[in-house]
Parts: sequence; structure tokens; C-alpha cells
Amino acid sequence: MRLLSVHAVLAVSIPFLGFAPGPLAVPEDTRSVHDSIASKLVDIGLREGEAYSMLQELTSTAGHRLSGSHGAAVAVELTKQMMISRGFDNVHLEHVMVPHWVRGPVEEAEILASRGRTAVPLSVCALGGSIATPEEGVTAEVIEVKSFEELQRLGRAAEGKVVFFNRPMDPGKLNTFESYGGAVDQRSRGAIEAAKVGGVAAIVRSMTLTLDDVPHTGQMNYADTVRKIPAAAVSTLGAQKLSKILSREKNVRVRLKLTCETLPDVPSANVVGEITGSEKPNEIIVVGGHLDSWDKGTGAHDDGAGCVQAIEVLSLIKKSGLRPRRTIRAVMFMNEENGLRGARAYPHAAERAGETHIAAIESDRGGFAPHGVSVHADSLVLEKVRRWISLFHKLGAGQIERGPSGADISQLVQRGVPGFALIVDTQRYFDYHHSDHDTIDKVHPRELEMGAIVEAFLCYLISEEGL
Repeated sequence: MRLLSVHAVLAVSIPFLGFAPGPLAVPEDTRSVHDSIASKLVDIGLREGEAYSMLQELTSTAGHRLSGSHGAAVAVELTKQMMISRGFDNVHLEHVMVPHWVRGPVEEAEILASRGRTAVPLSVCALGGSIATPEEGVTAEVIEVKSFEELQRLGRAAEGKVVFFNRPMDPGKLNTFESYGGAVDQRSRGAIEAAKVGGVAAIVRSMTLTLDDVPHTGQMNYADTVRKIPAAAVSTLGAQKLSKILSREKNVRVRLKLTCETLPDVPSANVVGEITGSEKPNEIIVVGGHLDSWDKGTGAHDDGAGCVQAIEVLSLIKKSGLRPRRTIRAVMFMNEENGLRGARAYPHAAERAGETHIAAIESDRGGFAPHGVSVHADSLVLEKVRRWISLFHKLGAGQIERGPSGADISQLVQRGVPGFALIVDTQRYFDYHHSDHDTIDKVHPRELEMGAIVEAFLCYLISEEGL
């Protein structure tokens, strides 16, 4: 998950307002059929579901999948074969050029305190898109700030310094994405703002609520009109250590060395497969996630989970013997984390000729227990979906509310397509996000499968009743 999707989350951080389920605007016999389908999807999913085994295969065979990497290329072919082996229709690749940034073998930082004692190591990692330091690294006095406004007040006092951004995610927020959104501008714009006042490097506190010594990466940005400087994330324990030393000593220096670089763009692809609609095949319901991941951990939650859930949605519908009226399409989008190239290419692909998208669904908040569905659409669509609340309550996912959808389907939503996102329990999400912690052992098989079941039921309802 990248900044765009987080900003979308923050744009409508509305708590569930407790709307009481009203009577469904469908005949009772139809409601009974829907209940039966929901029960069937649950039974098949929890007994025969393959979401977790697919995620194991994806994370072990492809590993991390940063755009342009070998792992990303392996993942494209692997998920294509997953779809073919499950008998999906029209399985194919839609090619796109993607960025190719590489981390490099060296990521080092240490505190050189003024009292001349032994250097104190810091656990750091380059932020995605950063330039490298000079070969010998950058060594300079460090200054700590909590905000861009504080940095701007320092002005030229920051010239020649390493700028240390140390605003934590707010632990008092119930919505962890709101906490993330309140801190992540340091990561995305820290290097720009530090360079404006003459800084020589930026070090940013990792975007996580947990205290540990594992740094969390993520995309950072440069501005064409501002000098580029290297940028790294420091672990939360490292940030505390550095802040404590700065509070008691003057003229503290930091040495930072990074060997990352941006290489030429390379070819990659979105991966597409579907169940063709029995009555309205040109009306499309997209369900997807992003296939790329950061090069820390193996992208199990972000967003391997969303990808295998999309494949599992189609698999559950086929196993249930359902013949959806409209086409349900799984899309593995490429390059969400550092470019959105796959998302931008999808609506313009030649394959879109003659198609009408009626809904787009994304899972990109981790493979945690589902609570409901976020609806990014007008009031008429929202009210129609809310009439299904009692059906989703039986899946433990009755939280149906207005809210954001996701970065990869944003290009469709901007064109008026109703967008949906799986609402999950995200209290642990940022413990793992963009770090070496994001591995398969952090994913619970039943929680992952229940997310796919909820998405499959939503796809079924939209296919049968429209929006």
C-alpha cells in the first residue's frame, strides 16, 4: 500500500454510524437464496479454501516483488498459472513499463557523539526512490524536528545538517490509517523539505506504532526544482536512541551510507483472468490487489493477501456452481507501491474496448479478519449496498459505510465506477507494513479466507442485482 491509498483512507475516516438494517428491497424468496449462497461460500471456503496455500506459494516462490525485480517477474507468471489451473476464462497479461529502483548492498548509519565515545549504530534502510550517498557516505551534524514548520523556522541553521524527522504515529487514534496519515508526510516529502533549507540528508522515523529495531521503508519523492538528497528510515528504537542522545549532547553527528540507485524502466504486466457473465458478459466487476511489494519481507499482507483473495473469489464462485450474470474479473495490478503504472494502464488497455465496468473491489489493508465493506460511490449505490447489511452480518462483516476504496482501482473510480474496499481489523497492520516483518507467518489462514469469502459474496450480489 502506498501514500495515495492512505490519503484516500483519511479522506473519509468516518466511523460506522450504526445504521439499523432495514428490510431488503428484494422478495423474501430471493433473500433466502442469497442466504443460502452465503452459507455455501462459507462452507466451501473454510473447508476447501486455497487462499493461504496460494499465498504460501507466492511468498516462497517469488519472494519480495518490487517492480522491475526478478521476484516481480516470477509473480506475474506464477499468478497467471494459478488462474489457468483453476479454469478461469480469458487469462492473459496486459503489459506495462514499470520503474526499477534497487536498494543496493549497503545501508549503514551510526551516531558519532561529541564526547568521542564509540560510534552507536542505527538500524536504517533506504526509502524507495532515494539516491545513493557518496561512496564514503554522508557525515554531518544532525538536527531533530517534529514538523516541516519547525524545520522552516530553523531556516539556514539546518544548512549542511542531516535532518532527523521524528514525529511518531499517534497511538491515541483508533483508526491506525489515520495515525499513519498524520506522520507519513515526513517520509514522502522529508527529503524535499530538508533540501530546501540546505540539509544534506534526511532520516525519518519509521511509520509504525510498534517499538522495535526493524526499519520500515516506503516511497519518498523528489521535486524537479529542489536538489536531491539521500533519505533513509530509521527504526523506532533507533529514533528513540538518537533523540535521547540529542537531548543531552551538542554537535552530535551521524554518518549515513546508502548504495541504492534507479535503473531504466523495465517491462512487466498486470495479470487478468475472469468468469464470463452468463447474461451480461460486457458488464465487468473487477476484484483485485497489487502484485508488487516492497523489497523488505515478502509482501504477505501488502499485498500478496489481496491478490490471492481475488483469485480465491473466482475459485469459490466456480466451486459453488454459480453462473454469475455479469463478468467477474480478477486483476493483479503491477507497481502500486512506487508508481501506479498498472492502475493507470488498466482503463486504457486495448482489451477495454466494448466493456462497461459496474464495480471495482480492492483488498489492500492486509489479510486480517474482515469487518465489512467500504463504499466509494454516490448515495444511491451506498443505500442499495446497505440493504444487504443483514446478509453480511451473517458473515461477521456487516460494517457497510461510505469510505475510500483503493489506489489500484482509483483510476476506475475517477471515471464514475463504484469502488469498494474490504474493511479489516488493522490494529496490527503497521507492525508489519513495508518491513522485514511482512511475512507469511503473520497471516492467519481463516482470517485471510474469510476476506475472500466476503469479497466473493459481494461480487455475487452485484452480479445478480447490479448497482
